[in-house]
Amino acid sequence: MPTPRQFSKKTSTSNMLRLKSTSANAQAPYRVDFVLLEHFSMASFTVAMDVLVTANLLRTDSFRFTPLSMDGDRVLSDLGLELVATELSAEALKELDLLVICGGLRTPLKYPELDRLLDDCAAHGMALGGLWNGAWFLGRAGVLDDYGCSIHPEQRASLSERSPQTRITPASFTLDRDRLSAASPNGAMELMLGLVRRLYGDGLAEGVEEILSFSGARYRQVGPGAKKSMSLHLRTIVELMENNLEETLSLDQLAAYSGRSRRQIDRLFQAQLGTSPRRYYMELRITKSRRLLQYSDLSVMEVAVACGFVSVSHFSKCYAAYFGYPPSREQRLGE
Repeated sequence: MPTPRQFSKKTSTSNMLRLKSTSANAQAPYRVDFVLLEHFSMASFTVAMDVLVTANLLRTDSFRFTPLSMDGDRVLSDLGLELVATELSAEALKELDLLVICGGLRTPLKYPELDRLLDDCAAHGMALGGLWNGAWFLGRAGVLDDYGCSIHPEQRASLSERSPQTRITPASFTLDRDRLSAASPNGAMELMLGLVRRLYGDGLAEGVEEILSFSGARYRQVGPGAKKSMSLHLRTIVELMENNLEETLSLDQLAAYSGRSRRQIDRLFQAQLGTSPRRYYMELRITKSRRLLQYSDLSVMEVAVACGFVSVSHFSKCYAAYFGYPPSREQRLGE
């Protein structure tokens, strides 16, 4: 069978789960442990874990992680739910890459035993992090001196008094060298996405973001300007495409509806998405067809019609060109 056609960079993130390599990764998994303190923010912890779990779905064994507790007992979260965790052991931390302290709004500012442990971890070059008010414990241990950090507003004043050499920022997250911190659940997500991007590149981070926060990722550019929004003109054309997948529009129709010439449309796509409008439109249709095949009970013929293909044979040929197998062999999760 011929080598599958490569999706353009933007649409490849939407299909990364189906395109992931099954070969063994040369890079060893990055080990992250989370120390859960009493009344820790369940939302911050779970969203951070969700990023790592999703990264592993897209790139096998990228991360390994364990929730820890100070005494090995269940830990009570801010939601009143208890979580089973492994007892924190200094010996077990020797193989760790990153240790994250997970606090919450009502987490008591105690745990003096953390000071020595965090200091030892820092001395051995381990990366350290804090969620919600977790940075407070890093500051008290003296391992945030000359670092920037993010912490929930309720604890900023206290951290400033405890650790005057720490640069406290109003940002929802801060990734400063080997110190990582987030002040909120949204910040925890962005922080972990930043870690994924640092370790494994933009492609994996964008794939994770596409799955977890699609509304925020769908209008991103690719390349050096990946954080910039699409231009208004390009967004209009993309929305026209997305809203007309069953009965597709010609390039002349797209030009007429958007008020741009065909040449201008081509330049917009090449400059901001790195592909042609025709190819991008096809990849939107292929992506929709893959989702329908996986998550609905529609037949291959019904999917072909829903995605604007004139025949099953043409649909099968286009589908196989991207995925390396026909739509009849796609995994059906909706049946």
